[in-house]
Amino acid sequence: MRLRAFGPSDFMTTACALNIGKRDRATTYAFLTDLRDRMATEHRFQITTDGFVFYNKGVEEVFAGQVDFAQMIKIYGDYGQHDTAGRYSPAPMIETIIKIRDGRPDPRHISTSYVEPQNLTIRMAIRRFTRLTNAFSKKLDNHKAACALHFSYYNFCRIHKSLRVTPAMEAGVTDHVWSLRELLS
Repeated sequence: MRLRAFGPSDFMTTACALNIGKRDRATTYAFLTDLRDRMATEHRFQITTDGFVFYNKGVEEVFAGQVDFAQMIKIYGDYGQHDTAGRYSPAPMIETIIKIRDGRPDPRHISTSYVEPQNLTIRMAIRRFTRLTNAFSKKLDNHKAACALHFSYYNFCRIHKSLRVTPAMEAGVTDHVWSLRELLS
């Protein structure tokens, strides 16, 4: 089973919705619906996704034209994926295709790069996302619990150098850094 964490991130916000599950239509729609329900309806915002097939119809159906939506599709070449030495090396990106799907997304912010630092943090902090390790999640419930613990700690307990406070404090959700005891109670 391949498990994914779906979570938005952009240049100004922290993740406000998270959904753990298979990379399929049901998980994508559950994530998009949760995101829609958490956002203020009076504020239009921009979504940029990768080329995953279910985002195209999903954003259209769930948000019904209320967001500016673009897809950034990255095309990768073949770089030694068929020999043992290059099997775990990333393929080179040979082309990027931008598709405006709905509304008027700001071209300066059409990028999936905003979420990449978050993805790296997740992979480095939660070894369950790393294949070929003994920590790789085999059960969905264990994977969800590990992700919930990580995101809670990351947003409520960890002071970020760039913010000088926790993301939850910056967003006005709390007025202090939480202790682990407070987080786990």
